[in-house]
Amino acid sequence: MVIDCMIHLNFTQFFQPILRTMPTHIAIIQQGPVYSDLQKSLEKAAELARQAKANGAQLVVFGETWLCGYPVWLDYLPKIALWDYEPTKQAFARMWENGVEVPSPTTSFLSELARSLGIVLGMGVNEVVRSGPGNGTIYNSFLLFDADGSLLIHHRKLMPTYTEKMLYGLGDGRGLKPANTAIGRIGGLICWEHFMPLSRQAMHNEGEQIHLALWPRVHEMHQVASRMYAFEGRCFVVAAGQLVRVSDLPEELPLPDELKATPDRLLLNGGSCVVNPNGHYERFDEIDLDQAEEEEEGEKEEDELSLVLNELPESERNHIVDVMCRELEMEIAN
Repeated sequence: MVIDCMIHLNFTQFFQPILRTMPTHIAIIQQGPVYSDLQKSLEKAAELARQAKANGAQLVVFGETWLCGYPVWLDYLPKIALWDYEPTKQAFARMWENGVEVPSPTTSFLSELARSLGIVLGMGVNEVVRSGPGNGTIYNSFLLFDADGSLLIHHRKLMPTYTEKMLYGLGDGRGLKPANTAIGRIGGLICWEHFMPLSRQAMHNEGEQIHLALWPRVHEMHQVASRMYAFEGRCFVVAAGQLVRVSDLPEELPLPDELKATPDRLLLNGGSCVVNPNGHYERFDEIDLDQAEEEEEGEKEEDELSLVLNELPESERNHIVDVMCRELEMEIAN
């Protein structure tokens, strides 16, 4: 399912005095990927993006770890956390084998897809590191490509949520900034980061116009978080969920009897939406980015509290700590 909406964006082009009016389409891809198959998922993503473009889309958004599959099985299978459990190890290995390196031929493919179609493309990925610091790690990541194909944002989810900690590494603050794109100033966060006050504040400080909220599914509390983010940040929020059925789960994992009996049951059931800066749902007609800019004026103020964002990746932070510890040990020894 592609949720295709025609919206009308009126906005001042980044502090220039010229007011531009431009009709804009947003497409939220609510279909799931081909689970744990990177090549087929890329082919499906390209076809869905082409369909969206054929309907006039200029911004195409995929949900959390769409490439290639959110590990929803963490919440449904009872034995996945057992020590040395072979099915979990096999599922993790296939997840890693079908992960996305940044940069890689996969990101080049996505870049060319965005450039050739002339779309801004937001994509959630299972990012893998295959060499150097952190090799063997999977990150829950968000990538944003501009309409010219340039990769503007590479964000790793700061803290994996609950059972996700068994699969994903810790991210960093490098991606906690929006970017100027062909259709406005866009940023994004992943799932539970919307419940982290300092993550939200870091993004709000940078003046987003459109925020991409990547979720596995956008159930009630995720709707609440998306609406709160829009109201708090004075921006539009595009909340992207997806559809995943029991039959999509990795074949390596044995299913409980109740799931075996319902292969078409939806484990992730979409819920995608667009929210305006007043925290209200959009009806997929006209929205005005001037509304976000006007309501932001005068709303933000500095007080006794301040936020300092650490943008160093975790590997560099650990290196700095190691160096400081060695220097301290030498001082103590002397």
